[in-house]
Amino acid sequence: MFCSRIVRRQIFKLRHRVRTHIYDLAQTPSPVQELRMKIEDCEFPDDLLYDSDGLVWARPLTSGDVQVGITSIYAAVAGRIAKVSGKTAGVEYAKGSAIGFLESGKYFGPIRSPVGGVLQEINPKVLVKPRTMMEDLYREGWIARVDPSNLAADRSSLLALPAAAEFLAKQIAALRVRCFAAFPDYEMFEIGVECAAVLVKLNELLVQVPLGEIVHLVTDDPTSTIEMVRWSDETGQPVIDERREGPLFHFLVRKTS
Repeated sequence: MFCSRIVRRQIFKLRHRVRTHIYDLAQTPSPVQELRMKIEDCEFPDDLLYDSDGLVWARPLTSGDVQVGITSIYAAVAGRIAKVSGKTAGVEYAKGSAIGFLESGKYFGPIRSPVGGVLQEINPKVLVKPRTMMEDLYREGWIARVDPSNLAADRSSLLALPAAAEFLAKQIAALRVRCFAAFPDYEMFEIGVECAAVLVKLNELLVQVPLGEIVHLVTDDPTSTIEMVRWSDETGQPVIDERREGPLFHFLVRKTS
């Protein structure tokens, strides 16, 4: 028995969606319009350059330096990052050399520079709070700033959108990546459980977790898309992402109150 009437609706899947946001990008004199392409739910800003593995991005700055960070593909592979470390600043590193490292509960791996040059700094925000990188991969979550030795030469081997879209889609498939709007702090797998009982458990969990943290709920209840809207309206807790994968429904809920 379901706790509400089943409402049928058509779900349209868009393989490539482009959304427009306005951001005040680092070291730019005024806000600029940034387009982001969404490929299989993974976001890629149009103004960035990407390495040949689709794991690292580069943003040339007006100062002449290059900002470096990881893509949503690499973030999904690594999982929730627990620690970011960097190599010594003031030293020149070749293109493709490790200039830092990521650590999570399931992963340890290098951050390879997409350009050769002198490492100017590692972003102090991600060193102190690695979560910053996961929450804002392409802005506040940048990892390093490099003074390039030959940007023109290195740039020729980097990838740009929209030409890189097909390659990035293949990488997502090859690595079996699943991108969500945020990385969950808690997981709830409620299969074969009525939605009323699921929502009781969700409420109990949210009482215990700190503000700002995220719960990933997975259920097979076909009424869940309707029930989660109602629940969010009643509790004021936002559902920041949702999707259906086969018989399973995924929801990301952020605790805000």
